[in-house]
Amino acid sequence: DYVAPMNQEHAFALAVEPQNTDLRAYVDQVKQWRAANQPSLPSNLRLERAINPFLRADQADVQCAATAFNGAALDERTAVFAALRRWKDNFKPPAAL
Repeated sequence: DYVAPMNQEHAFALAVEPQNTDLRAYVDQVKQWRAANQPSLPSNLRLERAINPFLRADQADVQCAATAFNGAALDERTAVFAALRRWKDNFKPPAAL
């Protein structure tokens, strides 16, 4: 059986927040939808706030991941967002998605 690969946005989000249970559940659901040739869009704001690291820059796990990527402390939400953007701009997902 063919299972569609994870997309780069999901891979990045999981790199930022590997313990996010909402994100993991959504990625699993998307894999099922894609395997059944079903769309995974549209989304909604409630879901995006639970899984999108750019909308979660105020969350401790996202801040820690962005700080680790940045190599220095990030003192405000906009700095976390900017670090996430730099990380995403250069993100290379693992080969086995």
